Amino acid sequence: MIDIGVNINHRIFLDDLDKTLTEMRAANVNGMVCIASDLEESKQLQLLCKNQPSMWNTLGCHPHQANTWKSQSSNHFAELIRHIRPVAIGETGLDFNRNYSTPDEQFYAFDAQIELAHEYKLPLYLHERDAHQAMVSRLRTCPELAKKSVIHCFTGSRAELDNYLALGLSIGITGWVCDERRGQGLQASVPHIPLDKLLLETDAPYLLPRNIRPRPKKNHPKYLPFVAQEVARLKGISIEELTQRTTNNTKALFGI
Repeated sequence: MIDIGVNINHRIFLDDLDKTLTEMRAANVNGMVCIASDLEESKQLQLLCKNQPSMWNTLGCHPHQANTWKSQSSNHFAELIRHIRPVAIGETGLDFNRNYSTPDEQFYAFDAQIELAHEYKLPLYLHERDAHQAMVSRLRTCPELAKKSVIHCFTGSRAELDNYLALGLSIGITGWVCDERRGQGLQASVPHIPLDKLLLETDAPYLLPRNIRPRPKKNHPKYLPFVAQEVARLKGISIEELTQRTTNNTKALFGI
Protein backbone atom coordinates (compact mmCIF):
# COMPACT_ATOMS: atom_id res chain seq x y z
CA MET A 1 0.00 0.00 0.00
CA ILE A 2 1.01 3.65 -0.39
CA ASP A 3 0.47 6.41 2.18
CA ILE A 4 -0.89 9.41 0.27
CA GLY A 5 -0.39 11.92 3.10
CA VAL A 6 2.79 12.37 5.14
CA ASN A 7 4.04 15.63 6.64
CA ILE A 8 7.62 14.45 6.28
CA ASN A 9 9.23 17.77 7.23
CA HIS A 10 9.46 16.87 10.93
CA ARG A 11 12.53 15.93 12.95
CA ILE A 12 11.06 12.59 13.97
CA PHE A 13 11.24 11.57 10.30
CA LEU A 14 14.17 13.58 8.94
CA ASP A 15 16.69 12.99 11.74
CA ASP A 16 16.93 9.40 10.50
CA LEU A 17 15.20 9.16 7.15
CA ASP A 18 16.70 5.74 6.42
CA LYS A 19 15.11 4.39 9.61
CA THR A 20 11.78 6.00 8.70
CA LEU A 21 11.80 4.32 5.29
CA THR A 22 12.98 0.96 6.65
CA GLU A 23 10.20 0.89 9.25
CA MET A 24 7.66 1.97 6.65
CA ARG A 25 8.63 -0.83 4.26
CA ALA A 26 8.72 -3.41 7.07
CA ALA A 27 5.02 -2.64 7.60
CA ASN A 28 4.34 -3.37 3.88
CA VAL A 29 3.88 0.30 3.13
CA ASN A 30 5.76 0.74 -0.14
CA GLY A 31 5.81 4.49 -0.51
CA MET A 32 4.56 7.86 0.66
CA VAL A 33 3.34 11.11 -0.83
CA CYS A 34 4.98 14.01 1.04
CA ILE A 35 2.71 17.05 1.23
CA ALA A 36 3.86 20.67 1.02
CA SER A 37 2.38 23.64 2.85
CA ASP A 38 4.18 26.64 1.31
CA LEU A 39 6.84 27.64 -1.20
CA GLU A 40 9.83 26.98 1.05
CA GLU A 41 8.59 23.57 2.10
CA SER A 42 7.82 22.78 -1.54
CA LYS A 43 11.45 23.46 -2.41
CA GLN A 44 12.68 21.32 0.47
CA LEU A 45 10.43 18.40 -0.42
CA GLN A 46 11.40 18.54 -4.07
CA LEU A 47 15.07 18.14 -3.13
CA LEU A 48 14.33 15.52 -0.48
CA CYS A 49 12.27 13.28 -2.77
CA LYS A 50 14.47 13.73 -5.84
CA ASN A 51 16.57 10.63 -5.21
CA GLN A 52 14.08 8.60 -3.16
CA PRO A 53 12.17 6.14 -5.37
CA SER A 54 9.54 5.47 -2.68
CA MET A 55 8.84 9.15 -1.91
CA TRP A 56 6.84 11.55 -4.07
CA ASN A 57 6.09 15.20 -3.36
CA THR A 58 3.37 17.72 -3.92
CA LEU A 59 4.00 21.44 -4.47
CA GLY A 60 1.61 24.02 -3.12
CA CYS A 61 0.33 26.37 -0.46
CA HIS A 62 -1.91 25.30 2.43
CA PRO A 63 -4.85 27.62 3.20
CA HIS A 64 -3.26 28.44 6.57
CA GLN A 65 -0.30 29.91 4.65
CA ALA A 66 -2.38 31.56 1.95
CA ASN A 67 -1.28 35.00 3.18
CA THR A 68 2.19 34.16 1.83
CA TRP A 69 0.85 33.87 -1.73
CA LYS A 70 2.00 36.92 -3.69
CA SER A 71 1.70 38.14 -7.27
CA GLN A 72 4.81 36.23 -8.33
CA SER A 73 4.04 33.02 -6.45
CA SER A 74 2.53 31.27 -9.47
CA ASN A 75 5.73 31.91 -11.40
CA HIS A 76 7.87 30.55 -8.58
CA PHE A 77 5.80 27.37 -8.36
CA ALA A 78 5.77 27.01 -12.14
CA GLU A 79 9.58 27.03 -12.13
CA LEU A 80 9.59 24.22 -9.57
CA ILE A 81 7.08 22.20 -11.59
CA ARG A 82 9.13 22.56 -14.76
CA HIS A 83 12.29 21.55 -12.90
CA ILE A 84 10.94 18.33 -11.32
CA ARG A 85 7.30 17.46 -11.85
CA PRO A 86 5.35 16.85 -8.61
CA VAL A 87 2.52 14.36 -8.28
CA ALA A 88 -0.05 17.05 -7.38
CA ILE A 89 -0.66 20.72 -6.60
CA GLY A 90 -1.29 21.26 -2.91
CA GLU A 91 -1.95 20.98 -0.12
CA THR A 92 -4.39 23.67 -1.21
CA GLY A 93 -8.00 24.54 -0.50
CA LEU A 94 -10.05 26.38 2.10
CA ASP A 95 -10.01 26.33 5.91
CA PHE A 96 -12.46 28.63 7.68
CA ASN A 97 -12.02 26.96 11.06
CA ARG A 98 -9.24 29.18 12.38
CA ASN A 99 -8.70 31.62 9.51
CA TYR A 100 -4.94 31.93 9.94
CA SER A 101 -5.30 33.52 6.51
CA THR A 102 -8.43 35.46 5.63
CA PRO A 103 -11.04 33.89 3.33
CA ASP A 104 -10.09 36.37 0.60
CA GLU A 105 -6.43 35.39 0.89
CA GLN A 106 -7.41 31.73 0.76
CA PHE A 107 -9.54 32.16 -2.35
CA TYR A 108 -6.72 34.09 -4.04
CA ALA A 109 -4.15 31.34 -3.39
CA PHE A 110 -6.61 28.54 -4.16
CA ASP A 111 -7.68 30.01 -7.49
CA ALA A 112 -4.05 30.50 -8.52
CA GLN A 113 -3.25 26.88 -7.70
CA ILE A 114 -6.29 25.67 -9.64
CA GLU A 115 -4.82 27.51 -12.63
CA LEU A 116 -1.44 25.83 -12.12
CA ALA A 117 -3.11 22.43 -11.94
CA HIS A 118 -4.95 23.18 -15.19
CA GLU A 119 -1.83 24.42 -16.95
CA TYR A 120 0.40 21.52 -15.95
CA LYS A 121 -2.30 18.83 -15.99
CA LEU A 122 -1.78 17.85 -12.36
CA PRO A 123 -4.36 16.79 -9.77
CA LEU A 124 -5.27 19.01 -6.85
CA TYR A 125 -4.39 17.79 -3.36
CA LEU A 126 -7.22 19.38 -1.40
CA HIS A 127 -7.69 20.47 2.21
CA GLU A 128 -11.07 21.63 3.52
CA ARG A 129 -12.30 22.44 6.99
CA ASP A 130 -15.51 24.28 7.82
CA ALA A 131 -15.63 25.48 4.21
CA HIS A 132 -17.52 22.72 2.44
CA GLN A 133 -20.01 24.74 0.42
CA ALA A 134 -17.35 27.23 -0.66
CA MET A 135 -15.09 24.37 -1.73
CA VAL A 136 -17.83 22.64 -3.69
CA SER A 137 -18.79 25.90 -5.42
CA ARG A 138 -15.18 26.52 -6.49
CA LEU A 139 -14.66 22.98 -7.75
CA ARG A 140 -17.87 23.05 -9.77
CA THR A 141 -16.18 25.66 -11.97
CA CYS A 142 -13.49 23.10 -12.95
CA PRO A 143 -15.33 19.76 -13.22
CA GLU A 144 -12.71 17.95 -15.29
CA LEU A 145 -9.97 18.85 -12.84
CA ALA A 146 -12.10 17.82 -9.86
CA LYS A 147 -12.53 14.34 -11.34
CA LYS A 148 -8.76 13.91 -11.24
CA SER A 149 -8.19 15.33 -7.73
CA VAL A 150 -8.36 14.16 -4.11
CA ILE A 151 -9.88 15.52 -0.93
CA HIS A 152 -7.23 14.83 1.70
CA CYS A 153 -8.14 13.67 5.21
CA PHE A 154 -11.89 13.51 4.69
CA THR A 155 -13.75 13.59 8.02
CA GLY A 156 -17.11 14.99 6.95
CA SER A 157 -20.71 13.86 6.91
CA ARG A 158 -22.44 11.52 4.48
CA ALA A 159 -24.00 14.53 2.74
CA GLU A 160 -20.56 16.12 2.30
CA LEU A 161 -19.18 12.83 1.00
CA ASP A 162 -21.98 12.63 -1.57
CA ASN A 163 -21.20 16.18 -2.73
CA TYR A 164 -17.54 15.34 -3.20
CA LEU A 165 -18.29 12.08 -4.98
CA ALA A 166 -20.68 13.92 -7.30
CA LEU A 167 -17.73 16.09 -8.31
CA GLY A 168 -15.70 12.95 -9.02
CA LEU A 169 -13.17 13.51 -6.25
CA SER A 170 -11.12 10.71 -4.77
CA ILE A 171 -11.41 10.44 -0.98
CA GLY A 172 -8.43 10.16 1.40
CA ILE A 173 -9.14 8.35 4.67
CA THR A 174 -6.89 8.72 7.73
CA GLY A 175 -6.74 7.30 11.25
CA TRP A 176 -9.71 9.52 12.11
CA VAL A 177 -11.73 6.48 11.05
CA CYS A 178 -10.22 4.57 13.99
CA ASP A 179 -11.40 7.13 16.56
CA GLU A 180 -14.32 5.81 18.60
CA ARG A 181 -14.96 9.32 19.98
CA ARG A 182 -14.91 11.54 16.89
CA GLY A 183 -14.95 9.12 13.98
CA GLN A 184 -18.47 7.73 14.12
CA GLY A 185 -19.75 9.90 11.27
CA LEU A 186 -16.81 8.93 9.08
CA GLN A 187 -17.24 5.27 9.97
CA ALA A 188 -20.83 5.49 8.75
CA SER A 189 -19.71 7.16 5.50
CA VAL A 190 -16.85 4.82 4.53
CA PRO A 191 -19.12 1.98 3.25
CA HIS A 192 -20.51 4.46 0.70
CA ILE A 193 -17.14 5.36 -0.84
CA PRO A 194 -16.74 3.51 -4.16
CA LEU A 195 -13.63 1.34 -4.16
CA ASP A 196 -12.27 3.14 -7.22
CA LYS A 197 -12.36 6.47 -5.32
CA LEU A 198 -10.80 5.32 -2.06
CA LEU A 199 -7.27 6.25 -0.90
CA LEU A 200 -5.45 5.67 2.41
CA GLU A 201 -3.24 8.04 4.38
CA THR A 202 -1.81 8.63 7.83
CA ASP A 203 -1.36 12.44 7.83
CA ALA A 204 1.66 11.55 9.98
CA PRO A 205 2.85 12.68 12.46
CA TYR A 206 -0.75 13.72 13.21
CA LEU A 207 -3.98 11.70 13.59
CA LEU A 208 -2.50 8.64 15.24
CA PRO A 209 -4.95 5.72 14.89
CA ARG A 210 -6.49 4.95 18.27
CA ASN A 211 -6.56 1.20 17.59
CA ILE A 212 -2.78 0.86 18.07
CA ARG A 213 -1.65 -0.93 21.23
CA PRO A 214 0.61 -0.06 22.94
CA ARG A 215 -0.13 3.52 21.96
CA PRO A 216 2.85 5.44 20.48
CA LYS A 217 3.30 9.19 20.83
CA LYS A 218 3.35 10.17 17.15
CA ASN A 219 1.89 8.83 13.93
CA HIS A 220 4.14 7.31 11.26
CA PRO A 221 3.67 5.88 7.74
CA LYS A 222 4.30 2.42 9.24
CA TYR A 223 0.94 2.70 10.98
CA LEU A 224 -1.03 2.90 7.71
CA PRO A 225 -2.06 -0.79 8.05
CA PHE A 226 -4.12 0.14 11.12
CA VAL A 227 -6.13 2.55 8.96
CA ALA A 228 -6.46 -0.09 6.25
CA GLN A 229 -7.63 -2.68 8.77
CA GLU A 230 -10.51 -0.49 9.93
CA VAL A 231 -11.49 0.61 6.43
CA ALA A 232 -11.52 -2.99 5.20
CA ARG A 233 -13.76 -3.96 8.14
CA LEU A 234 -16.18 -1.14 7.36
CA LYS A 235 -16.21 -2.00 3.66
CA GLY A 236 -16.73 -5.70 4.38
CA ILE A 237 -13.80 -6.78 2.20
CA SER A 238 -10.44 -8.43 2.79
CA ILE A 239 -7.39 -6.37 3.65
CA GLU A 240 -5.75 -7.84 0.53
CA GLU A 241 -8.49 -6.52 -1.76
CA LEU A 242 -8.48 -3.12 -0.09
CA THR A 243 -4.71 -2.85 -0.35
CA GLN A 244 -4.69 -3.78 -4.03
CA ARG A 245 -7.51 -1.43 -4.97
CA THR A 246 -6.24 1.59 -3.04
CA THR A 247 -2.69 1.09 -4.34
CA ASN A 248 -3.97 0.98 -7.92
CA ASN A 249 -6.04 4.11 -7.27
CA THR A 250 -3.03 5.93 -5.88
CA LYS A 251 -0.83 5.04 -8.81
CA ALA A 252 -3.49 6.08 -11.32
CA LEU A 253 -4.33 9.39 -9.63
CA PHE A 254 -0.76 10.57 -9.06
CA GLY A 255 0.86 8.99 -12.11
CA ILE A 256 3.24 6.98 -9.93
